[in-house]
Amino acid sequence: IVSVLKVALILLRLLKTLHGLIIFRSTNSIMVFVNYGGGGYWFFQHAPWNGLMVADLVMPWFVFIIGTSVVLAISSMQRRGVTRLQLLRKITWRTAVLMMLGFCFLNYSPRDGPLSWSWLRIPGVLQRLGFTYFVLSLLQTFWGQTEIPERAVSTSVKNSAHDICLYWPQWLVIIVLEMLWLCITLLMPVPDCPTGYLGAGGIGDGGRYPNCTGGAAGYIDRWMFGDNMYRYPTCKGLYRTVQPFDPEGVLGTINSVVMGFLGMQVSWIIYFSSVSTSAAVLSKCTRDEGFIPVNKNLWSLSYVLCMGSFSFLLLGVMYFIIDVKGWWGGQPFLYPGTNSILVYVGHSLLGFYFPFSWEMHFQESHWEPLLQNLWGTALWVLIAYLLYRKRFFLKI
Repeated sequence: IVSVLKVALILLRLLKTLHGLIIFRSTNSIMVFVNYGGGGYWFFQHAPWNGLMVADLVMPWFVFIIGTSVVLAISSMQRRGVTRLQLLRKITWRTAVLMMLGFCFLNYSPRDGPLSWSWLRIPGVLQRLGFTYFVLSLLQTFWGQTEIPERAVSTSVKNSAHDICLYWPQWLVIIVLEMLWLCITLLMPVPDCPTGYLGAGGIGDGGRYPNCTGGAAGYIDRWMFGDNMYRYPTCKGLYRTVQPFDPEGVLGTINSVVMGFLGMQVSWIIYFSSVSTSAAVLSKCTRDEGFIPVNKNLWSLSYVLCMGSFSFLLLGVMYFIIDVKGWWGGQPFLYPGTNSILVYVGHSLLGFYFPFSWEMHFQESHWEPLLQNLWGTALWVLIAYLLYRKRFFLKI
């Protein structure tokens, strides 16, 4: 335990220059491939409702590393003498830009024709990332540590509680947010639906609750946004749902903040075991029978804890392979990680244009979709590499 915590402290101090962190950020390469279609393979799609597939792993990793980056960036600026007011201005500006990028440029596909206000989507991926970044940045600005005291490296599990005490105001905010999510999700009355319902609705649960998709989460979003939400939820095909449902809705954004907060606590790897155990208990190690199933659509608590444990494990493995042993330099995935926003926005806007894609004639087999999706992803890796060589990095 002592050795693990010492490595954790070293990791926190070196993360700013670690290639492992950049590779972790470059999971957008996987996201590009998944968004292009994943070769048409079922395991590269999102789970219809409960459960996990490859596509469900990527966005939580983004959110996790946002939390880690927030600590590094803001603590560095505070050490340089940047005032709290200046930090707040920068944080607000970056949040607004992220949200506007998501709202204005990633709202619809060119294949959908002219934009219609009747189906303008209000929630979105970048909107959620922007809001998550804003809350995490406020936590770090007001209650973060610019330097980690040596005594923070505990010598026993009993004394490791001191690590949490360093950030007790942040933990208090996160606990309040999570209690809010639990209370609304499990206790809020939803018209014509069971209290605490977490199902997909439609023909699920024997068709008893066809208009209850997402329970409280879906009800809140439909009340706030009407039909201005994601039009093709993953549950629509399998469960034949008729209610709109947005996986980037309001209630799930609370747990997005919690996921990012786990990234802020990345130095305390000792909590990996407790996080993964909590996820197992909540889900009962099953897909549908748990107290709170693992569900990416709802960003359920068990999903966040499960993804948090995966994130700790993945970052630790990358750190060991790339930075400790030097077995791999991270190429070519190093390069998209240095321009992640550009790659994400670029592939979303241009993904349906040549040379990134073309009209396929052999969709009944996997070879052409797989070739096209690999080709489109490879082009973005190449673009990121050329920008890296030119030392061009898009920053907000």
